[in-house]
Amino acid sequence: MAIDPAQPVPHLTTALSGPLHLVERHILDRQPAIESWFRGQWRRSPAPFYASVDLRNAGYKIAPVDTNLFPAGFNNLNPEFESLCIQSLQQAVERLGKPVDRIALVPESHTRNVFYLKNVAVLQSLLEQAGFSVRLGSLLPDLRESMVVTLEDGSSLKFEPLGREGDRVAVGDFVPDLVLLNNDLSAGIPALLEDITQIVLPAPRLGWSTRLKSVHFSFYQQVAREFAELIGLDPWLIDSLFRNCGEIDFMKREGQSCLEKNVNSLLEGVRAKYEEYGIQCRPFAMVKADAGTYGMGVMPIHSAEELMELNRKQRTKMATTKEGQKVSKVIIQEGVYTYETLGEPPHVAEPVVYLIDHNVVGGFYRVHEARSSSENLNAPGMRFEPLAFEECCILPDRHLSPDAHTNRFYAYGVIARLAALAAARERASLT
Repeated sequence: MAIDPAQPVPHLTTALSGPLHLVERHILDRQPAIESWFRGQWRRSPAPFYASVDLRNAGYKIAPVDTNLFPAGFNNLNPEFESLCIQSLQQAVERLGKPVDRIALVPESHTRNVFYLKNVAVLQSLLEQAGFSVRLGSLLPDLRESMVVTLEDGSSLKFEPLGREGDRVAVGDFVPDLVLLNNDLSAGIPALLEDITQIVLPAPRLGWSTRLKSVHFSFYQQVAREFAELIGLDPWLIDSLFRNCGEIDFMKREGQSCLEKNVNSLLEGVRAKYEEYGIQCRPFAMVKADAGTYGMGVMPIHSAEELMELNRKQRTKMATTKEGQKVSKVIIQEGVYTYETLGEPPHVAEPVVYLIDHNVVGGFYRVHEARSSSENLNAPGMRFEPLAFEECCILPDRHLSPDAHTNRFYAYGVIARLAALAAARERASLT
């Protein structure tokens, strides 16, 4: 497959001669052992049906900063890798060990978000090409009959109400064997999905109404330690320090003293690691809602004093997330700089890796022209650039340098699979 020479290829602005080469070289040199280790791990902890992992590449470490089990950006993947997605979907369904021919795909309820609708269209198409009959079952409370939405390219999506009779759900007279959620259930688990006999993936309890990022990263921390021991690496180079508090109310400033204490403690820990590796950067933390997505309820902090100076607008922004859900818990996560840029003039970028089952099926770069290397890029004004590599980059080429495209994406895929493994263990702990 030829690459368009006019298409910008992501690159690092840092000189790759420091610890990052150490991380990638360790991964490349130990590829057979790594793949063997992953095979054993997936046997014990089956992978999530699908996931996306946000990574940050600081030039001295690579670490995941978010793991989404209801990925909503399939339209941003390189279409050249479509066959890999289709094969992985078939594998993921076959792994269930039950006959599945009909799938009800349950999307988010915001039907006016054109970018999200493109994601639904691509996901439905991939499932159909994988050999399944697919209908869109909507959770919109006021939807009584089918609704057709026309997309920019002239194609259309048909949303139909998801109903229930007894212990089964259906879309009209279409009774699915599998209910596939592309809705993160931020507002709670709908009663119609409780105690049904059909397979529901991902499990509704993994929605953001019950799932916590701090729990996920506790599992990731353990996975990173095991993996780092396998390849002889400091786990900090593939992980981010974090802490969390109890109840907090940003508007009433309740729980703020706990937050300030944990921010100070975290920054001290990061500062110690920077001194250990001779990193000349200012440590910072990301204060995030412990549940939720869409980049809402996220704030960079360089000192506890900044928390004391938050104005009402900033506190209001942190007080709620998607669908107006109140933020009552936060995770304080080590901030990881992103020194990757895309295009001319260069704009800050971060990789997002997509997985179906335990297979890396591609990814894209989230790019933001108005954000800095220490800010959250998942914000209005961002754009997405599919990975423009010559091949899928599932396997590395150890004869090439660590920063060769194939090897860079292989390293990203390894870290993303570690995050997916953490999610697999997280899921198992809930059963």
